[in-house]
Amino acid sequence: MKTFIYADKFFLNSGVKGTGYLDVTDGIFGTYTKEKPEGAEIIDQSGKWIAPGLVDTHIHGYKNHDVMDNDAEGIKVMSEALLSCGVTSFLPTTLTSTKERLKDVAETIGNVYQDVEGAKIQGIYFEGPFFTEEHKGAQNPSYFGDPDLDTFHEWQEASGGLIKKIALAPERKGVKEFVKTVTDEGVVVSLGHSNATLEEAQEAAEAGASVFVHAYNGMRGLNHREPGMVGALLTLEHVFSELICDGHHVHPQAAEVLMEKAGHDHVALITDCMMAGGMPDGNYNLGEFPVVVKEGTARLESGNLAGSILKLKEAIKNVVDWDIATPEQAIMMASYVPAVSCKIDDKCGMISEGRAADFIVLEPNMELAATYLDGKERYHA
Repeated sequence: MKTFIYADKFFLNSGVKGTGYLDVTDGIFGTYTKEKPEGAEIIDQSGKWIAPGLVDTHIHGYKNHDVMDNDAEGIKVMSEALLSCGVTSFLPTTLTSTKERLKDVAETIGNVYQDVEGAKIQGIYFEGPFFTEEHKGAQNPSYFGDPDLDTFHEWQEASGGLIKKIALAPERKGVKEFVKTVTDEGVVVSLGHSNATLEEAQEAAEAGASVFVHAYNGMRGLNHREPGMVGALLTLEHVFSELICDGHHVHPQAAEVLMEKAGHDHVALITDCMMAGGMPDGNYNLGEFPVVVKEGTARLESGNLAGSILKLKEAIKNVVDWDIATPEQAIMMASYVPAVSCKIDDKCGMISEGRAADFIVLEPNMELAATYLDGKERYHA
């Protein structure tokens, strides 16, 4: 028997549709219709909205587990728990570490990614280690170095080809050749933790880099004489910017400036969440660094922000509540745009016929009501 979801609004790949029915038979999206299908099972979500499952393309940990723990069971816990955040696909994200540790982590994720039963692992994001010290953030500078293709290929081989994205600082030596080579291999290069000038960032983008790591954070700011990294992400075309919308990392008005200048279709909402996400306030670790979580922030002992405890479902509500995005734009920035920016939009990020029926149910106030994976309800608020 065919199964249809009935709801007030649907955020489809073709646009927003009103009250109707969406085919989710056998865990696969079918067509949307306004007419009630005869002889079908109807899942009634009256008064609610249906949107694509959210895609978190920059997340280090959740529920007291960190990707750098190199623990397959911890990755499985993260995957399951992320369903409560509306996330149905994600990229486990590494931190700067030793070459050997990163290789081990890549191998572990490569071995476990098909075994997770919650949010689907669509690849790995290597955040570093080719950064510079001026904007190190919560990355350990003792492991920083110049981009090295042989090392990267070791990591990629260990992962089984799962690394989809790697971040680096444009001012490091050998960036142009590295960016061109890995981009040709289908890996997305993002730019961040960097003191680069506008010209240096532009050269990296011309070589193929296409994403900026957590816009405004961990990068040279905008100056009227040297626009720097922030100037680059605001002015370069055909690039995407990650953005943390927790109200702590970026002021809502600064977020609005980026959305207006780059366009909502070039801003990818991310969490940069650490292991303390979904946990009570207290003491945790981000990689090798102790972190104190209180009052909605995660900070190093120095007081600097260290990742976040943001849930992606909160980010889409925040940007709507701040009146800097419509619900349609907010959902797009947390599903389709991140997927496109990481070249995984063939697997996730949209409601489209023939795709796995991974979707969320929202209240009209943007609160998450339920998460469905492969057509089955897996989380209920």
